[in-house]
Amino acid sequence: MGFYDFSKEKRKEIVQEMEDNIKNELEKPVNFDYPFLLKYASDDDIYIRKNVYLIIGKLYNTNKDFQTTILNILESMFQKEDVEVRQTVVYAWGEIGKLDAEKIMGNMECALKDENPKIRNAIIGALKQMGEKNPVPTLKFAKKYINDSQPEIRRQMIHGIELRGRTHPKDVLPLLEEVQNEENKRVRDMIIHVIGQISYKKGCLEKVVYSLKQWKNKDLVEDALSEILDVHKRYKFSYRSYEEAEKFIKKEFNM
Repeated sequence: MGFYDFSKEKRKEIVQEMEDNIKNELEKPVNFDYPFLLKYASDDDIYIRKNVYLIIGKLYNTNKDFQTTILNILESMFQKEDVEVRQTVVYAWGEIGKLDAEKIMGNMECALKDENPKIRNAIIGALKQMGEKNPVPTLKFAKKYINDSQPEIRRQMIHGIELRGRTHPKDVLPLLEEVQNEENKRVRDMIIHVIGQISYKKGCLEKVVYSLKQWKNKDLVEDALSEILDVHKRYKFSYRSYEEAEKFIKKEFNM
């Protein structure tokens, strides 16, 4: 049975048992093998693995005595061949990075070299969570790699700043402007996607449009404006209606 096949009460029991087992292992000597942690981190059920990194983040942030041990264990676990384990580790680093980013940024840099798609997506997810809660070091990290020679790393950085941009577009627009002349299609498409995603909340459309008016790459701006309108058409929960967004854009760009 999968995690969500159980009742709500049973799921609570499972999570508590997981937390108790992981906590007990963290209290053991450093050379202990951590069988429960490895078992949970490699589980086929994504929700079991999700609870692992949420538990790790919780224990790290609430118990200073565990912090060094947790960091050492995660670094060791990332050397495992099992991609599910490595994926869980990256998400755990993301949870830690919400409050203590400087302790895990070196590990995140190492993870960038992992070419497995699951790890790449985990890095994006971790950066999104970190950017929302701890934007300064996260955006600094993104800026460092947003012009990396590898297109996939550039794409990860752009996607990773999306969540922060949804509520604070001014924080990420300078980074997006910096890469407006991107030639790789996948990366360029991600820039356009993120611009659309940071435009639909209250007060965000104006900030995004005013910024785009200053950009020099008119082809990308045109594509971004189309994406913004498409988002407003698809997202019924957008602050402005499609018609309002269209009217505002046409007015600002003299269309």
